[in-house]
Amino acid sequence: MNTDKALSDVLFGAMEQETEREQRVPSTAHEPREPESQASTKRVATAEKVKPKRTRRPRGSIFTRQDSPYIWIAYSCNRRKIRVNTKQTDRRKAHKLLDKRLAEITTGVVSSVDVNKTSIPELAEDFLRDYKINGLKSLDDAERRWKLHLKPFFGTFKATQVSPELIARFIDARQHAGAKNGSINRELSALKRMYSLGIDAGKVLRMPRIAMLKESNIRKGFLEAEQRDRLAAECAKVGLWLRSMFEVACLCGWRVSELLNLRVRQVDLRRRTLLLNPGETKNDAARIVFMTDLALALVSECVCDKCPDDFVFTRGNGKRVADFRCTWRAACCRAGVGRMVCPDCKDSDGKATFAVDANRRCPHCSIQWRPGDLAYHGLIFHDLRRSAVRSMVRSGIPERVAMTISGHKTRSVFDRYNIVSETDLREAASKMNRETPAVPELGPDSVTAMPSPSIRTVN
Repeated sequence: MNTDKALSDVLFGAMEQETEREQRVPSTAHEPREPESQASTKRVATAEKVKPKRTRRPRGSIFTRQDSPYIWIAYSCNRRKIRVNTKQTDRRKAHKLLDKRLAEITTGVVSSVDVNKTSIPELAEDFLRDYKINGLKSLDDAERRWKLHLKPFFGTFKATQVSPELIARFIDARQHAGAKNGSINRELSALKRMYSLGIDAGKVLRMPRIAMLKESNIRKGFLEAEQRDRLAAECAKVGLWLRSMFEVACLCGWRVSELLNLRVRQVDLRRRTLLLNPGETKNDAARIVFMTDLALALVSECVCDKCPDDFVFTRGNGKRVADFRCTWRAACCRAGVGRMVCPDCKDSDGKATFAVDANRRCPHCSIQWRPGDLAYHGLIFHDLRRSAVRSMVRSGIPERVAMTISGHKTRSVFDRYNIVSETDLREAASKMNRETPAVPELGPDSVTAMPSPSIRTVN
């Protein structure tokens, strides 16, 4: 009897537990089933909420080296390990620099290039490539400055090793070699451009301070009327090509490269014009000039029986004129506007002033020099550009028109070419003298003496 009662209690308790379980779990037997696509979308959305995508933050470290008194930082960028010398001995400042670099990597500011490994030749390669990409006409000059002067001195240095003290040593070495301040400034400008391109590419973080030198070797040569006539006669003795180039240069002040590259198709004898196409000049601007009667006659002889693509100025054998510096110097020496001087004998200021005789013998040291060893002092062909500008302004041509003919874009450079001579100053004084009223004659009675101050005696 007791056994049956215990069994009934167990069965009753199991039924109560089953009832409670059914009440806790909601029944879905009568609910409509969702489509499989919606159910999968819900599962994906639930998974994304439960397990969000984690972004890996850049990490770094600081450390010291036995061969350096400073603290270094190390971090990774694009799977490359980068180590940088902080130039700091305070660990707190090193940590700040590391945090800054990591933040820049996160925002994409810093590249993966190790700036401590960037060399000056690598920057020079980017510098020359930039010249080629932009099609700059001074590419040959940039390559020459790098190979002859910058590379022998900076070729073994890293970009981070160049300091103002090293740049001062470079300037001192170039000045001892006889380089002028203008030439040194062009080389320093090339070095600054290298660093600017390196900063843009992320290869360099900063540029060292590069101070420019004062240029005092600005040329002031030009021709007076008498000198021009003598030099024109000497150029005519050389040949038609030099006489014609001299006349056109004195007329419009074009550069040597613009004259040497002038072709027959750019000459219009009917309109009496010479044309420089866009892209053929230094500033890429087109220019046109109308020829005088003498220039027209000379240019007509130069283009006679030539094809449109032939060069205007050619030698007597028909070859193109390339380098005529020796011929020009000889003509200037005969005309008295230039001289060949001894390269060794110098005055107290360190300038070579002893001219050699017709046999190239120095009267001071009695050495007979070879033609290639002598130094030339005098008029160069580019000085004709200055003479043309001065002649146009003195002839009453408006300065804006003269700038258009010569190809000057800025007024400051044009004023440098507009040289004022003693003759101009003398003529200015004569004009002012004519406009000043006559000075009356002063006799002995017309001079009034200043009364002497009275002296009071105090007792």
